[in-house]
Amino acid sequence: MIRQDLIKLIKEAISEANLGSHEVGIDRPEDKIHGDYSTGVALKLAKMFKMAPMKIAENLQPRILRLKPDLFSKIEIAEPGFINFFISPSYLQNRVKEILKEKEKFGEFKLGRGQKVNIEFVSANPTGQLHIGNGRSAFAGDSLANVLEKAGFQVVREYFINDAKNSKQIMEFSKTALGRGETYLNDYVKSKIDGMAGKKNLDEGEAGYLLAQEVQKDTKEFLEKKLKIRFNKWVSEEEKIYRKNRIKKILDWFKKNNLVYEKDGALWLKTSQFGDEKDWVVIRETGEPTYLLSDIAYHKDKFDGGFNRVIDIWGADHQAHVSKMKAVAKMLGFRGNLDILVLQLVTLRGGEKMSKRVGNIITLQDLVDEIGLDVARWFYLQKSLNTHTEIDLDLAKEQSEKNPVFYAQYAHARICSILSKFGKSKIQNPKSKILKLLNHPSELSLIKQLIRFQEIIEDTANDYQIQRLPQYATDLATSFHQFYQDCRVISEDKKLTQARLSLVLAAKIVLGNTLSLMGISSPEKM
Repeated sequence: MIRQDLIKLIKEAISEANLGSHEVGIDRPEDKIHGDYSTGVALKLAKMFKMAPMKIAENLQPRILRLKPDLFSKIEIAEPGFINFFISPSYLQNRVKEILKEKEKFGEFKLGRGQKVNIEFVSANPTGQLHIGNGRSAFAGDSLANVLEKAGFQVVREYFINDAKNSKQIMEFSKTALGRGETYLNDYVKSKIDGMAGKKNLDEGEAGYLLAQEVQKDTKEFLEKKLKIRFNKWVSEEEKIYRKNRIKKILDWFKKNNLVYEKDGALWLKTSQFGDEKDWVVIRETGEPTYLLSDIAYHKDKFDGGFNRVIDIWGADHQAHVSKMKAVAKMLGFRGNLDILVLQLVTLRGGEKMSKRVGNIITLQDLVDEIGLDVARWFYLQKSLNTHTEIDLDLAKEQSEKNPVFYAQYAHARICSILSKFGKSKIQNPKSKILKLLNHPSELSLIKQLIRFQEIIEDTANDYQIQRLPQYATDLATSFHQFYQDCRVISEDKKLTQARLSLVLAAKIVLGNTLSLMGISSPEKM
């Protein structure tokens, strides 16, 4: 990966200049006159060694160039001490060969080698169909898991079912099932109730639990068949936590380690001693465990699973729960990273009036049926998870370049149309001297976009900013369309044609890989 190569070279140059060992940051300048990559490390070193940053940059520049001269066309120094790198055409041309060789494996690397990740997402209450808010968690979690796998992590996708019989929601769901309440009643739930055998003889709690199981069957089928999302583990709160007595076990552990105390008839957990702003109740004055205690028991099981990272994707209503679980992770001695992503709200704009359930809840199935799975995935992923997102239904259904999904998929279809005229064997193993013909600015610009894919994977695997994927797919499609406009792919020059067809095939591979990570199809015709 070129960015990692640059970091390694800069560190070697710093060491060679007797300036110690330091972390190095690499940026991609927005203005091309500042190079393909840039570093401000000389500015940091200047403060440490009380030297002029320009002098340090002038010291490092020839050392870096000497270490790997074939990587750069030039290295420039700019005020007040930046070092700007311009990548050589020969290096870029060779990367096309690398992409063609690795194919679907291009972008894979060993960042997560030997590390296990548990990622829990969706985990919607089993009291009804998934709504549009659940879609954000579903598609973000699935795509993030894909990226982490691409980065070399061993990923376990997990779905937690909140179906404890003694929970308030399941008790209320029981009342709905037994005709004693209407909190969750709608046409869908009514159809599930009508199909329950012997419901009149069921106790409260049991009725809600059995009804929740019926709902959960539909949810599982919808996720797997309609949304193409598969989980490695489905964890029932009732079966995994309560029936296995994990609540008592974790509470006994807290007592044994003096981590709880009584106050106002309730039992409080000392989370404030582990970074939280205050302590929290785990056993109510009625003797009932709080949701927090159940969640702790559930997370302890995850922490004990040997995971290096545990990732939870929660809705906005769980924001206050984050600090509690962070404190609990410390309390339980979890040595890995507990990363909690809190999603913001989803709203719809435009479009025809969609079918609604009781309480004006629009189901995720309604939305996917309305705009299609590919479009739904893209529109959910295109904004940062911690910001509100609005899905423009009119734009989502538009078949034009204004629709970013159509724009990216059209680029892939155009690529396939070009390649269909030639056998792949003629272009997938080009000789290096053929690729040296790729010197047009638009050709080199496209290659630079292609090799960015590895950086997109690395950055997203580290910070979970999944919105990079649709943005990158758009940038890549734009670069390809510009190349296609500026460079005649098929011409009388057979060698140049072969070189450009090789570049087109490389673009197909990378664009297809990007769409695949998002769970979006790569059409060959449109």
